[in-house]
Amino acid sequence: MNFFESILMGLIQGLTEFLPVSSSGHLAIFKQIFGMKDVGIAFDVLLHVGTLIAVFVAFYKDIWELIVNAAGIIADVCKNIVIWFKNFSKRKLLTEKKTKYIKVVSTPYRRFVMLILVTTIPTGIMGVVFNDVIENASKALIIPGICLLITGILLLIADNTPAGDKDETNVSYKNAFGIGVCQGFATLPGISRSGTTIVACLVSKIDKTFAVKYSFIMSIPVILGAAVLKIPDLTKESITGGDIAGYVTGMLVAAAVGYICIKTMLNVVRKKKFKFFAYYCFAVGFISIIAFFVK
Repeated sequence: MNFFESILMGLIQGLTEFLPVSSSGHLAIFKQIFGMKDVGIAFDVLLHVGTLIAVFVAFYKDIWELIVNAAGIIADVCKNIVIWFKNFSKRKLLTEKKTKYIKVVSTPYRRFVMLILVTTIPTGIMGVVFNDVIENASKALIIPGICLLITGILLLIADNTPAGDKDETNVSYKNAFGIGVCQGFATLPGISRSGTTIVACLVSKIDKTFAVKYSFIMSIPVILGAAVLKIPDLTKESITGGDIAGYVTGMLVAAAVGYICIKTMLNVVRKKKFKFFAYYCFAVGFISIIAFFVK
């Protein structure tokens, strides 16, 4: 892959990861139509690192609070385990007062941590179980094409969904699990992860601004997990000095463009302008299906 292709792939990744048009679908279509060879595992990982950088920069305050509160949850769980052992040792001493347990999920950010955890569980399970299906789905243009049509329909649903008012304080864990299942289906090329999860949030009556934040922050463990799973395969890949320069450039392009797209999505959701992305998905989806049959 040459330097221009690295920049182009970074641009596609940054644009389509956060805009509701499916990054995996566009990358699969791009490689099929233009006959590009496999971009390589290292470059694929770095492209996703670039999108992670964009999320961290856009929501650094929230992410820092989540990290601090996640550490607090772990600390309090450990303290409660110690309390349980103490209380267990006192079980025969009926006169001795037992120690009260610490309330673990005691702040909005701690609840946000738990929501992300609940969301990630079904996504992770589906990603592992259907890994081979996902890998093969991008090899034929018809699959991303059909999935893009589905994404377009979902986006039209989003535009016609009444605004909700739920946030991290009152979103149910049942809602979080359902959103995680939707995110699991979005691993198919052509099903937009951001579009699907934001639509799932809006249908669950979640506040529009929180829906965007929730959607993008919940992508962090998913993207990290996918990258970690690919690390063992990196040893099989030979990378030159020229490749590294191109890979890093692609990563930085993905990060910069991704950040701009995150800010764009905040306005799109507030003003309910998903229909324009829906029409785009319909157009690209139909073109992909036609190309599959005439190729």
